Amino acid sequence: MAVRAAVLPAIGSPLEITGIDLPDPGPGQVRVRLAAAGVCHSDLSLSDGTMRVPVPAVLGHEGAGTVVSVGEGVDHVSPGDGVVLNWAPSCGACHACSLGEVWLCANALSGAADVYARTADGADLHPGLNVAAFAEETVVSASCVLPVPDGVPLTDAALLGCAVLTGYGAVHHSARVRQGETVAVFGVGGVGLAALQAARIAGASKIVAVDVSAEKEELARAAGATDYVVASDTTAREIRGLTGKQGVDVAVECAGRAVTIRTAWDSTRRGGRTTVVGIGGKDQQVTFNALEIFHWGRTLSGCVYGNCDPARDLPVLAGHVRAGRLDLSALVTERISLDAIPAAFENMLAGKGGRALVVF
Repeated sequence: MAVRAAVLPAIGSPLEITGIDLPDPGPGQVRVRLAAAGVCHSDLSLSDGTMRVPVPAVLGHEGAGTVVSVGEGVDHVSPGDGVVLNWAPSCGACHACSLGEVWLCANALSGAADVYARTADGADLHPGLNVAAFAEETVVSASCVLPVPDGVPLTDAALLGCAVLTGYGAVHHSARVRQGETVAVFGVGGVGLAALQAARIAGASKIVAVDVSAEKEELARAAGATDYVVASDTTAREIRGLTGKQGVDVAVECAGRAVTIRTAWDSTRRGGRTTVVGIGGKDQQVTFNALEIFHWGRTLSGCVYGNCDPARDLPVLAGHVRAGRLDLSALVTERISLDAIPAAFENMLAGKGGRALVVF
């Protein structure tokens, strides 16, 4: 059956909106009609080669929709069910999974190398980060779908698949922000806005948002920021000035740039904690000297998918949504159509705009 999709024909090429041939689900697979998909910076990292992906491919890893049909052996969802797409399903058998660190599963992205559909001229197509959400419909492994929690609108639920899990998990699972601590969040995109809300939920006493754009201050404050700093060479000094010259307890870096990671580290107090969420390229080298590592006693840690277990954390997030503590719609700066995805990518390349939500 033919459906429309945004296809990445080659690394570094613009996305093309075209028809693809999507088969019926086989054993252990689920066909989903998309309700919405988020345009995430990670998709840009795939398209420009920062993260490897077989091409041609249909990108899009943050989505939600309705089950159309299921293959043999699938019994946890049925046609008509609303589902969130999980782009990094854990295998349950590798070393990381045996340690309970499912976000580091060695086999989570194995499905991205599969052929899941074909172009109109018969060329093999790969499913980006497993789920190929930039399409009217997709076929995924049953492990890539989770029921939409009660009380969460299907369109908004798309954001639970990446931005919210990542931002919330960075604060609660990686940095482990405690009541009364001070927090700085670098980068006010979808993940950064989720991290700001998560810091507020955690009971942070001061929440500083940092971004290169002064125009994002209103969004940041609505998400929970108590202070806003426009990024510059003096950012770390400004943050220390807001915290009695000490620095924040926790910095969450959502940009994936060497200068931002270094500034986040410099913005924390002695003994502070920096969690890096942003995906940077190999050319982004961050340097520290041995003496400062000893003297400052700070912690720098990476964070994959918010160190989350989606099956465990989605119901928790839904509880915050129902209670009004977490506003999913506030993470979206514009709602666009499938045809507008290439333009949204161009905006990301130019450093413009926030998180676009594709509504089908």
